Amino acid sequence: MLYPFSPQADLHVHTVASGHAYSTLGEIVQEAARKGLKMVGMTDHGPGLPGGPHPYHFAALRFVPEYLHGVRVLRGIEANILGIGQLDLEDVLLDRLDLVMAGFHEDCGFDERGRDENTRAVLALMDNPKVKVIAHPGNPNFPLDYRAVVEKGAATGTALEINNSSFFISRRGSDGNCREIIRLCAELGAPVTVGSDAHIAQGVGEFDDALGALAAAGIKWEQVVNRTLESALTFLGLPA
Repeated sequence: MLYPFSPQADLHVHTVASGHAYSTLGEIVQEAARKGLKMVGMTDHGPGLPGGPHPYHFAALRFVPEYLHGVRVLRGIEANILGIGQLDLEDVLLDRLDLVMAGFHEDCGFDERGRDENTRAVLALMDNPKVKVIAHPGNPNFPLDYRAVVEKGAATGTALEINNSSFFISRRGSDGNCREIIRLCAELGAPVTVGSDAHIAQGVGEFDDALGALAAAGIKWEQVVNRTLESALTFLGLPA
């Protein structure tokens, strides 16, 4: 099975504000426009990650225009999971954002908790309507009960990210876990999002490995929430 197009929106991109990425928002959006993307999610890491931005970074995102170079810019965060249902940014700031992704990262206080507690943390966050996407759930350093997580995604409408970087550059050992998550999403009809997780402008909109895995597993194009600008806005509950 082949998909008719590549997704029009990349919901997972990092700027220099993340502390370990290498392009400005302007550089990223210019590259996105060049590649024909219609939306970019500015999802810098939350303040709980070493080297991450201060909380005021997220308070000041009002200065970012809604459109740059004809590309819709989402003011977002890749928030770090700190505990059961707990993220590293206060709700008053999360409420200001267009997109909240939640994910595990090393050195954020939730290392070595084990599969059951990791799963409890993710399931609790999937009950939070602010959290729209679970970032790179195939990370082998934070094992999960994948069936339970995918079932919850289908029930709550929370998307599981299929992270392109996880297949070749980040989180070594993710490939098999990602493919199992994809298989379960195909079986259970859970929503998915495809993200580049770009940390430099040239990586924005690069989805080939993730899309190939989705297609091979029989994921329907309609399950990919960022397939078009319109589908992404609808998924996030944002106006056109």
